[in-house]
Amino acid sequence: MGKQAVEWLAAAAADPRSCKRQWDGGADAVLLEAGRLWDVLSVPEHLGLRTLEFLDRARRRACGPVLMNSGARRVGFFIPPAAAGEWSGRGVRHVGRGAWVAVPPPYQSGGWRLEWLWPPDGTGALYDPDVVRLALREAGGALAAPAPVSR
Repeated sequence: MGKQAVEWLAAAAADPRSCKRQWDGGADAVLLEAGRLWDVLSVPEHLGLRTLEFLDRARRRACGPVLMNSGARRVGFFIPPAAAGEWSGRGVRHVGRGAWVAVPPPYQSGGWRLEWLWPPDGTGALYDPDVVRLALREAGGALAAPAPVSR
């Protein structure tokens, strides 16, 4: 991690230089627009943490960033923009184009309400929505599992 992770994450900002200046100036987080480089699948904290445990037990290392908002008690999995259509499910929120996400710098450790459980590595790796869907089903059962909404 390091400069490459900062560059990749800041690239989602309308003005990447301003984003990096804010982080360098000590900002705990900046607002970045979803839908440009990534979307976020936000789930209740208990389900998100169980999903990560399931992925660990299944020996599937995290392949994309995962952000926890302890104030809102939610976990966000970074997925490709507009991945697999719309999502639905109890407590499941698909944050995409037109929405904004408060994002801490990738090097920030815990201590604030936003914390990287798996920080971005700078390669642009994102979660495969099908892998997240399966892990959510295994972690929380059918009622908590998101499913694409047909149009």
